[in-house]
Amino acid sequence: MNMKSLTGMQNPGSDSDGAEQDPDQRIVLPNKLVSADCPSRKDQAWSITTQIPTDLTIQVQEITFNVHKYTLISKCGYVGRMELQPSISTRGYNLKLEDFPGGSETFEVILKYCYGFPVDLNSINVAPLRCASEFLEMTEEFEDGNLISKTESFLTFVVLLSLKESLTVLKTCQSLSPWAENLQIVRRCCDSIARKLSRENIIGETVREDGWWFNDLTMLRIDYFTRIITAIRAKGVKPEIIGQSIEHYARKWLPGIEMEPGLRDYTQEKNDLQISILSGRKDEMGIGFKEHKEIIESLLSILPPQREAVSCKFLLQMLKMARAYSASAALISELEKRIGMVLEDANVIDLLIPGYTKNGQGKLPNTQEECTMHDIEVVQRILEYYSLFEQQQQQQRIGNSNVCKLIDNYLAELARDPNLSITKFQTLANSMSENARHCHDGLYRAIDTYLKTHPLLSEHDRRKLCKIMNCEKLSLDACVHAAQNDRLPLRTVVQVLFSEQVKMRSVMQEKDKAPSCDNSDQEGNHLSTDREIKTLKEELENVKAQMAELQSDYSELQQEYEKLSNKQKNLAGWGFGWKKIKNSFHTRADGDETAHQRPSRTSSRMTLRRRLSMT
Repeated sequence: MNMKSLTGMQNPGSDSDGAEQDPDQRIVLPNKLVSADCPSRKDQAWSITTQIPTDLTIQVQEITFNVHKYTLISKCGYVGRMELQPSISTRGYNLKLEDFPGGSETFEVILKYCYGFPVDLNSINVAPLRCASEFLEMTEEFEDGNLISKTESFLTFVVLLSLKESLTVLKTCQSLSPWAENLQIVRRCCDSIARKLSRENIIGETVREDGWWFNDLTMLRIDYFTRIITAIRAKGVKPEIIGQSIEHYARKWLPGIEMEPGLRDYTQEKNDLQISILSGRKDEMGIGFKEHKEIIESLLSILPPQREAVSCKFLLQMLKMARAYSASAALISELEKRIGMVLEDANVIDLLIPGYTKNGQGKLPNTQEECTMHDIEVVQRILEYYSLFEQQQQQQRIGNSNVCKLIDNYLAELARDPNLSITKFQTLANSMSENARHCHDGLYRAIDTYLKTHPLLSEHDRRKLCKIMNCEKLSLDACVHAAQNDRLPLRTVVQVLFSEQVKMRSVMQEKDKAPSCDNSDQEGNHLSTDREIKTLKEELENVKAQMAELQSDYSELQQEYEKLSNKQKNLAGWGFGWKKIKNSFHTRADGDETAHQRPSRTSSRMTLRRRLSMT
């Protein structure tokens, strides 16, 4: 690019040779030098040595500039129309420039330009100089090719033709509000960036080269970033690309979003984030509560609606951050709906949403109901959205198995919370339809975990809790475990034994109906099959006998309890009597088992499982 044709600045007699520079780096603006030595800056004062004494003092920020009034008036309309205040001490005039765009450093470059020293235009200083020249009214009226014209030419013919240059200039605009906005520098740079990123060849190259522009975009202020993303979306860029850039930005500016705690470390990580939020302190990047909230809400507002744009994991991470920083209720509700659409892709840790922001104001809870470690209501809402979405898509069977397993595992983690009520546990467990769970093993594990965590539950509460489990949908292994689980109420154990009996009967019927491969196999295996069936029948009779004894003991226990209730004994006496009856029941059960020399339920079921695996 020819520098003379671009700037129109080469004057006869200039001391600069006007050498061309790389247009992607900078452009040298030569000017006619006056008879002056190089300016000097000492402490907070700037001065220039000439044969004529300076007669104007200009203060910008903390720096005082001693200059010649005529030199500035000849190029700056603003200085010429100002009523300068006389200064007795310097026998000249004083002028203070408030809110000067670019500050004292940019004003120093302006002075060099006015005194004829060469000025290098580049992507770092062009935006401040463009705003400063507008402030000082450096128009063509005072000089052909004045600084406004030169900076505009550089923006048009150099910056806006390059993706990297446009990104660099846009970063410098962040400290130039509102001048950069009013002069359309921000809009033009955003449009240029979006236009270049929307071209398939550029996006393909940058992604393959490791996506350098991802990092450059994350350095921008959130309002600039959202404008670029909005412009890119309007030009039809793939939602996956947009989603990746949003995730990249979030991970840079939102502390805690990348936390990957183990289940044991989760509470400590949550408390650290909670303390940071409630204290109102800024993070290591100097961002406070208000700025974090603005970033979260802005990113949520530009998320592409397509399912494949971002992962379920990222959506749940954003939900936690949005709740922690009290983001807009409408945005949080929309985010919950979106998570419901992709819930089958979630995992248990992602669903562990802190419960300390229940009141929506980022305050600590002050009631026992609010002291649960995790917020269950939000997961219930997500499940409702998921069910509604599945019904609309008519894919109820496709996603339910994965989601049911997810919720059962989630319940098992919730069960570790000592403050979790039975009602909340039941409500979440029943949020799935009755036919959604094909197997209740996961639900049984969650119930057993809850019983371990809450050992003081009454018999009534234990039975209430176990009602949500269907013993008929337990696997044989789960039945074996449950039949020996002393944490379960007796009624549930009886149901489990009955369910196990039905399963064994079904197994034997299937073996009776199973066709042989050929006649020789049938003859060879006939005797062994008869022995297997006979053995299974004997074991079934043993189970029946055990169940009958348990039912008898249970009925006797109920009768004893009713007698005690009718006598209306005091609480201490009732507790002593109940303990005595319970001990006698266990003693009698142990004695009967020894007397009859019954095989243990464990060995019986283990033998059965081995035979089934062999057959």
